[in-house]
Amino acid sequence: MSGQRPTSRISGFYQKSIAERVALLSAWAGLDREESAALDQALSLAQADKLIENVVGRYALPLGIGTNFLVNGKDYLIPLVVEEPSIVAALSYAARLARSGGGFVTGSTEPVMIGQVQLLDVADPQQAESAILAAQDELLAIANTSPTIARLGGGPRAIRVRHLPRTPTGPMLIVHLLFDCRDAMGANAINTAVETIAPRLEALSGGRALLRILSNLSDQRRAWAEVAIPATAFSTPESSGEEVIQAIAEANAFAVADPYRAATHNKGIFNGIDPLLIATGNDWRAVEAGGHAYAARSGQYRALTEWRVGTGDWGLGIGTVQSPVSSPQSPTLFGRLELPLSVGVVGGATRSHPTAQVALKILGVSGARELSEVAAAVGLAQNLAALRALVTDGIQRGHMRLHARQVAVAAGAPPARVDEIAQQLIEMGEIRVERARQILGIGE
Repeated sequence: MSGQRPTSRISGFYQKSIAERVALLSAWAGLDREESAALDQALSLAQADKLIENVVGRYALPLGIGTNFLVNGKDYLIPLVVEEPSIVAALSYAARLARSGGGFVTGSTEPVMIGQVQLLDVADPQQAESAILAAQDELLAIANTSPTIARLGGGPRAIRVRHLPRTPTGPMLIVHLLFDCRDAMGANAINTAVETIAPRLEALSGGRALLRILSNLSDQRRAWAEVAIPATAFSTPESSGEEVIQAIAEANAFAVADPYRAATHNKGIFNGIDPLLIATGNDWRAVEAGGHAYAARSGQYRALTEWRVGTGDWGLGIGTVQSPVSSPQSPTLFGRLELPLSVGVVGGATRSHPTAQVALKILGVSGARELSEVAAAVGLAQNLAALRALVTDGIQRGHMRLHARQVAVAAGAPPARVDEIAQQLIEMGEIRVERARQILGIGE
């Protein structure tokens, strides 16, 4: 998309009708009539039958838009596929908070993934390692099996050897193939590459190759997001901004120290990341697996985020964006999220699912690295929203107000009465299907 994008700071987007939202989004992203229609009528049954096996139908989920995102000085509208109420609203609110500090600043590594070959029955592991490393150039040439990725400047980069001397079935030698996937997630390319080099590794090691597959702990392919927000943005009638940001930092410390809290804390991060990955046709399960494994890299499962309170300029390198956090006397909240993010914008469902293609166009990313950085910003925003809610009103207040609509639908309320019934449930303080059915006059 050429030219300067309009702002993603859209006031009252949630108050507009669906038709108005689609019209605004279509103008913002330059969607044509067919692409706009794909937001509602996307995957045909015939197309679904070609994506997976034993197809009997389609399962629809809501596609919403996260507003207000400013990442590295660029505005984004975030496509999100999710069924849980409050996530889209929370993300949009957190992104608005982040704008008061200049938005999110992100970065990423080169898109290098790891393929593994498991070697068993190796008589002399040290000698085998020396032989394998001495043959690295030969192995990399054999592993260069993807002409498409090679044409884009990617391909195999290095060979690493790991020793696992004590396992339940005996010692193992594990060979890692580091593979630059460029704009692809890379699973198919990597799996093909490690299968191709396995016979040569057997010859070099004198061992037996068993598993030959990528690792979803893609710690060579990471993205990170940072934000610094002035305390004044968090002020409420009940609490000062300084009190709120200190409480956020203390809540994060709980998740750093305690794995029971960390599991819920990190789940909240993926409440933001997963919907974006689903919308863009990416393998959210792979990203979750890598993220949770990365959270345990120290030997204890911990929070993936860091939140600290301080004063002055955190040096985020926001560039031309004017940030109000530079005052030495201004208390600010600094946040950072870093995690493995193996995503792609070519291949797989990103190109075979029509709505995924539209979602990528709405997002307007130039490649996989930019997508991973936006995903990191979304995860940090969702975590911020959750922590702020937990330390102020509690997580249930806003969530249950939105959940009331789901309860009204489950009770059988017609679309025209859903909001009315939901409001009555909220006012009564009883957000239950049974109470909604009583309001509707529906017998048991």
